[in-house]
Parts: sequence; structure tokens; C-alpha cells
Amino acid sequence: MITHPSPNHGPRRAAQVDMLVLHYTAIDGPASLARLCDPAAEVSAHYLIEEDGTIFALVAESERAWHAGLSSWQGGHDVNSRSVGIELVNSGSAPFSEPQIDALLALGRDILSRHPIPPENVVGHSDVAPTRKRDPGPLFPWARLAAAGIGRWPFPDPADLPEPAVLAAYGYDVTDLPAAIHAFRMHFRPIGIA
Repeated sequence: MITHPSPNHGPRRAAQVDMLVLHYTAIDGPASLARLCDPAAEVSAHYLIEEDGTIFALVAESERAWHAGLSSWQGGHDVNSRSVGIELVNSGSAPFSEPQIDALLALGRDILSRHPIPPENVVGHSDVAPTRKRDPGPLFPWARLAAAGIGRWPFPDPADLPEPAVLAAYGYDVTDLPAAIHAFRMHFRPIGIA
């Protein structure tokens, strides 16, 4: 792990970390690192994982990184204060590399050993901001993470789509129901999602 501090952070407003939020950068590694450390960009994450598996530690987990923006999960709207954010260098249209996912699995288990993060709170940016974001996208290997003890997969019958009340109970903001359904499908039913 390479320490590369980002100035883009502030104090947490939540008593504890109970979420892990995963993202893709949509730009290459050097540009991602530069953007996440640029004060003018006002964006950051706790970690950045390159395609070759190199991990950059950008913001201390004790601090609030600026990765989720306007978002909501389980009725709470300050996702940044209650989460650790990990950016993965990926365009969003290509599979994630094996070294990158191996590094994510190791880092994810390490984070879960330090914070009480329940499986349903391991989410993508699209889960917490369904009207604005698509990352980490339908190519992200959620089932593989869950098999490694990071997150939850699947719902009992993968052919069924939960009722809005079930989506809301799980954590989704269903104010814009089509957006919440699309985010759910990208996470749990990625077949056929572009």
C-alpha cells in the first residue's frame, strides 16, 4: 500500500463507520490519482486501487472522504460520514482486472475487521445515488465479493424483483422508483444491463 495523502477530507459527523461504498473512476490511474488529490476537484476517497492491484491510501479512515456526494442509504443522507470509500480504476465498460479484485478482497476484509459493516451496507455508488451514478456498474463482481465475506449475494430468487417496500427496507431510496430498480438490477441482476 502506498500512502498518497489527499487534502480533500474533513471530520466525520457519524459516530461510527457502518458502510463500504465502491466506485469506478471512469478515467485512467494517473488522472484518477491526480483528481482525487486536487483541492479544486473537491472529491476524494479513502483508497484508490489501480488495475495492477496497487493500492493508494488517500484519506485516513478516521476522516470523512468526499466520494458519495448527494446520496442516501437506509434513510441516512450523509453517506460520506458513515462510510469508507474505495475507487477502482476502471472505465465502467470493461471487466475489472484479477489483480485489482484480489487487492479489493484483501483490503475489504481488512476494513471489515476494523468496522461493524453489515453485509447489506457494502454497496456501490449507484446504490446510494441511483439518480446520478452508475458505478461500479453491471460488470462489477458482487457475487465474488459476497463469497469472500464482503457484502450480500443474492436475494433468494434471482428472477424476482423485490417490491418497492423491500427495496426501501434493504436501504434504497425509492423516491425515484425506476432509478432505484435500475440500481438494484445493476447490483443484483446485471444480466442484460448495459
